[in-house]
Amino acid sequence: MQSLSERTSRFGGSMIRAMTQSVHADRAINLGQGFPDFDPPAEMMLELARVSREGPHQYAQTSGAANLRIALSGRLAASLGRNVDPEKEVVITCGGTEAMMATLLALVDPGDRVAVFSPYYENYVSQAIMAGAVIDFVPLSWPDFRIDFDRLEKALAKRPKALIVCNPSNPTGKVFSLDELTTIANLADRYDVYVITDEVYEHIVFDGRKHIYAAVLPGMSERVITTSSLSKTYAITGWRLGYVYATPRIIDAVKHVHDYLTVCAPAPVQEAVIAGLRLPESYYENLRRSYQKKRDIFVRGLVDIGLEVTNPQGAYYVLMDTRSFGMEDDLAFCRWLIDEIGVIAVPGTSFQQAKSTGTVRLHFAKKEETLLAALNRLEKIRTIKGARV
Repeated sequence: MQSLSERTSRFGGSMIRAMTQSVHADRAINLGQGFPDFDPPAEMMLELARVSREGPHQYAQTSGAANLRIALSGRLAASLGRNVDPEKEVVITCGGTEAMMATLLALVDPGDRVAVFSPYYENYVSQAIMAGAVIDFVPLSWPDFRIDFDRLEKALAKRPKALIVCNPSNPTGKVFSLDELTTIANLADRYDVYVITDEVYEHIVFDGRKHIYAAVLPGMSERVITTSSLSKTYAITGWRLGYVYATPRIIDAVKHVHDYLTVCAPAPVQEAVIAGLRLPESYYENLRRSYQKKRDIFVRGLVDIGLEVTNPQGAYYVLMDTRSFGMEDDLAFCRWLIDEIGVIAVPGTSFQQAKSTGTVRLHFAKKEETLLAALNRLEKIRTIKGARV
């Protein structure tokens, strides 16, 4: 038999999904795969029920249903402070995952370089490999994840086609400051690098911070490709709705790739999500307050147990250092956590190029009672603190 594609040998299956599907995962609280255990806004569920009866049920326009693109462009315009052309600057995709994949395939030829901050969301590496890219990692320092701009400049001096920036960051919870984004923009301009942003957590930022869109920085409108998803903002991870926003020149290429990857995103949910995009600003304020309260409960609870954890500035992830109680192997720790504690986490090796990082990722996109139940289970870790599992 002939061999399979060489590229598939360079990445494995998702560790996030693997932890969710572990042997005893059915008895565990899932703080690994980042999905909520609460409902989307009632307006969207009512609209989905209506659409299920009335349609549409056939192919949507490849670039996305016209009324969805109009509603999304209005939402983007309010956030960006500029007009957004729903015909030429937006394409609807099957989740943020396809938004990133279609963008990479539209930009990158085999052998091109792509720079990625590390820790990174696990999909980026596999997607870059599928696009045929050579990956350069730019490490961020634990625990505050500062950027070493000398290392970033060295990476960009290699003339990569693109730099991927997740802001707010999965898994670190870092929110990039205006100064950081401005320096990134200046370097991208100096070395002629596209900046692909993943901004799915744009509305989940804490402690009075404001999310800054890289696309609005001076001189960056032609260089930034914004990928995002509606999954996290509206608690609809299973609806698989994402989008790409960029200049018409770039969107035209992304649209062609998207057409041959998936044809279109699901037509019924495209209609139903419009009700979410029409929600008032108070929805987004309440979303931020709700997630900040969850973060405070969860982080305080983990610290009270005696665990060393990060305090995220945005998104809904916490990184926990397992080395403080003698456990170096993060994958073994995650398996132990599922089997003995009944909580699902994700090993840090999913997010860094290392055999072991001594860290695991947990998330707090859950009801408060779910988080308290998880903390109650994690309390058992006190008994092994300072001893190897």
